[in-house]
Amino acid sequence: MDSWIEGPGRAFKRPLPGSTNYLSAYDRFGRLIRLPDGKPKNKNSSQSGDVDQVKARQSEGGNPALVPDGLDQAAQENDRQDTTKKDSNALPPESLDDLRPFPLNNSFRSQPVLSEELREVIYDQVVNRDRSVREVSVEYNVSMERVGAVVRLKTIEKDWIEKGKPLAKPYARAILKMVPTTPYLGSRTTHESINDLPVHSATRQQIFYPTSESRAFTRVDAAHVFRSGLLPADKRIPHPQLVEREKLEIAQVPKSEVDEIMNEWVAAEAARKQAIEEREKAEEKRLVKTVRAPRWDFKFRDINVDESGKDGRGQKGVGWRYGFPHQDRKRGQVRIPTSVE
Repeated sequence: MDSWIEGPGRAFKRPLPGSTNYLSAYDRFGRLIRLPDGKPKNKNSSQSGDVDQVKARQSEGGNPALVPDGLDQAAQENDRQDTTKKDSNALPPESLDDLRPFPLNNSFRSQPVLSEELREVIYDQVVNRDRSVREVSVEYNVSMERVGAVVRLKTIEKDWIEKGKPLAKPYARAILKMVPTTPYLGSRTTHESINDLPVHSATRQQIFYPTSESRAFTRVDAAHVFRSGLLPADKRIPHPQLVEREKLEIAQVPKSEVDEIMNEWVAAEAARKQAIEEREKAEEKRLVKTVRAPRWDFKFRDINVDESGKDGRGQKGVGWRYGFPHQDRKRGQVRIPTSVE
């Protein structure tokens, strides 16, 4: 073990800044595979800079509680030096083989995280410029869930800064240098696929549905087979407006007209969702009786046991939300249709 640490493992004892430093990126002699000679330039400059500046503060009799500030300043200074020397000491871009943290698992690749600059831009667009989460998601190719998470965490971070709470900035910078990141490239920023279709719970069952061969069985029909009122796949994706935009562009509709149609669609969709939320709140207020107490609020709602239906699968039945197993894989069940309606 000691021989490995002092030999090939020396590359991991002092991590290379700006690289993932996974085992798969090095050969058995500890040389970086994607470099011609296997030896990076000025590998230990950033680490020595941090240590020297902290030792200088301690030798001057500084307060130990101020050491994290020294680390923060050292990290910022090293970032500026790295930017100045980027042209001469830049590493080649990482390949897919370099992003394998587990050498024996060839299928797993380390996924990139949002850079600090991109997080700030997302927060600014949503909070300061009052843009919707959907718009920001489409512009920077970041999922709406991730945009919402960035806004919430950035809000907490800025609140901590106002209250004077310490932040682990040096640790964050060190981590971002060791994992792949998505930089901010303006409108060309691409982080992930934003239109992946989530698996609906109603589609997790096997259904044998008889239909005529002469009938056009579409995605709309398939959705109704799984559940009445279930939308088809092209309507359940996170950004269905992108499909309509692509159709308009294929039809060679002028860009100004396409943008106007998309803005109208976004406004109509926002109004529709707001109307649904208001209707649900009004329904909840009408059906639920709230009894206020000094410490807790007790909510009561009338329940009818017959609403669960003859088979006990009714959505309004008590306990339905806790799950009810499907019978499609149960032994002895007849899964082939016995009649055609």
